[in-house]
Amino acid sequence: MGQKYDYKTQVEVYGDGLVPARPSELQRMEAYAQEHGFPIVGPASGQLCYQIARMIGARRVFELGSGYGYSTAWFARAVQENGGGVVHHVVWDQKLTQMAQGHLSALGYDGLIQYHTGEAVGVLRQTEGPFDLIFNDIDKPGYPDSLPVIEAKLRPGGVLIIDNMIWHERVWDATNNDAATLGVREFTHRITTSPNWITSLIPIRDGLIVAYKV
Repeated sequence: MGQKYDYKTQVEVYGDGLVPARPSELQRMEAYAQEHGFPIVGPASGQLCYQIARMIGARRVFELGSGYGYSTAWFARAVQENGGGVVHHVVWDQKLTQMAQGHLSALGYDGLIQYHTGEAVGVLRQTEGPFDLIFNDIDKPGYPDSLPVIEAKLRPGGVLIIDNMIWHERVWDATNNDAATLGVREFTHRITTSPNWITSLIPIRDGLIVAYKV
C-alpha cells in the first residue's frame, strides 16, 4: 500500500506553495499567526480573495472581522490595482486595529483603509453602501443574522466571501450542535437556498463560500 496522506493538510500545503512570493511584511504576518495560533485565512485563501476582487473590479470592500489585517492586505492590493477605493477594516479589539495599521502602512496601503473598532455587523449597518465585495469572518453564531444586513449593503452583481464554512469538519458531524456549528449550518442553508444568491463552496483551508448577489 502507498503512504496515507491527510487530504486537507496536503491540499493546503500544496495550494499555499502555488501562491506567488509575498512581500516580507505579509510573510511576517503569516509567521506571527503560526507562532501565536492566530486564525488567518492563509496564502491560498488570500490569493483567491485577491483574485476575485480583481476579477470584479472591486473598489469598495467591507470586511466583517479583519483580525490584524492579513485578509485586508489582500483586498487592499486588489483595490489599489483596480484604480483605488476603500477597504473597511473592522475588528472588535483596539490592539488588533493598531497592529493592522502598522502592517498595512508598511505594505503601502495608507489612504485605502478605513479602520473601525466595534461590532462588525453593527458597523456595516451604519456604513453607507453599496459595496462591491463583502468578506464575512465574524463569530460563527452571528452568521445567520448577518445575512440580511449584507444583502442590503452589497450591490447586485457583487460578491460575498464567507470564511470557515467547513468549520473544522464539524458541519457534517451530526452529534455536534454547539452554537458556532449551528450558526455555520444555518447560514449555509439560508444562502444556498435563497434565490438572491448563486453560491459555491470552495474547499480551501477551512472552506470558503463564494456567493454572487443576483
